[in-house]
Amino acid sequence: VQLQASGGGTVQAGGSLRLSCAAPGRTFSRSAMGWFRQAPGKEREFVAGVNRSGGDIAYADSVKGRFTISRDNAKNTVYLQMNRLEPEDTAIYYCAAVQTILTVPVRTDREDYKLWGQGTLVTVSS
Repeated sequence: VQLQASGGGTVQAGGSLRLSCAAPGRTFSRSAMGWFRQAPGKEREFVAGVNRSGGDIAYADSVKGRFTISRDNAKNTVYLQMNRLEPEDTAIYYCAAVQTILTVPVRTDREDYKLWGQGTLVTVSS
């Protein structure tokens, strides 16, 4: 089972990017999804997550008001819309999945996620 993340690139501060992460249909429909990032020399950190039903969403404080996570169940894809990017957002971004029951709240702890994508690099220049 593979998660395929895409959409990374280089952008100037203040710009926008949209990351996408596709999963096999059976996995996606049964899973809560999350985005994490890892900057050089730092630990992987939670960025945003959405539960299986789509009714519960959480963000890291550092990205609230700038990033938006969404899931399209018809396309088996989760998105991360990133606006007003800052140099501090530079990192490799990973999508992750964990199978849950429908109403379980969103997961924010990386230890909860069992399936990970390969990562996509986001570079924000000042």
